[in-house]
Amino acid sequence: MKIVAALTDPDHAALAQKQGADIVELRLDLIPGDPVQQVQQCRARCTLPVIATFRSADEGGRYFGNADEWAEAIKPVVPLVDYVDVEQRFARHVGMVRASGKKIIASHHSGQMVPLHILFVMERELRAYGDIPKIIITPQNEDDVIDLIAFTRAASKPICTGVLGDRFRYARAILPLFGSELVYCSVGTPTAEGQYTVEEFRTLLRMLGN
Repeated sequence: MKIVAALTDPDHAALAQKQGADIVELRLDLIPGDPVQQVQQCRARCTLPVIATFRSADEGGRYFGNADEWAEAIKPVVPLVDYVDVEQRFARHVGMVRASGKKIIASHHSGQMVPLHILFVMERELRAYGDIPKIIITPQNEDDVIDLIAFTRAASKPICTGVLGDRFRYARAILPLFGSELVYCSVGTPTAEGQYTVEEFRTLLRMLGN
């Protein structure tokens, strides 16, 4: 299990490393300016692996381009990072990422719960083009949380699962105990509602004896 510090400011990369993050994610859809400069600035401040992400508006971010525009936006930063987050809508451009030898986090974010059997279908579809499927959903009740835990435990590995929102925030801490490869935390401004800070999550891990 690795802690990802999701950043809206590359200057926070040094603090993320100091607090115990294993990876930093640059949410380039939330950071103004030249993406290449943002990545270079991040690299100058930490030695951690870097994920480049342009999260689409349809999946909770602020990137409004189509697949071809996404490819043009991400292309200059691909050589500078270690992972690229690729939503299914952008998947036809993964060849560019593969050609650079970078790993792909194949992601799907949903504002609702996904039925358990669909989660397994989604995992196969994401794994078909990515190295780590990332499935983030919004549980509506405790049974949904239990289903997500069961899916995380049973899914092929590696897998990343998580939840959106504050209501079932505790699931963010539980899912890594059942096999989620990555847990996204904050340093500075959170990139999603309900995120723990890196410091908080490190404390939770110690308390849980992990």
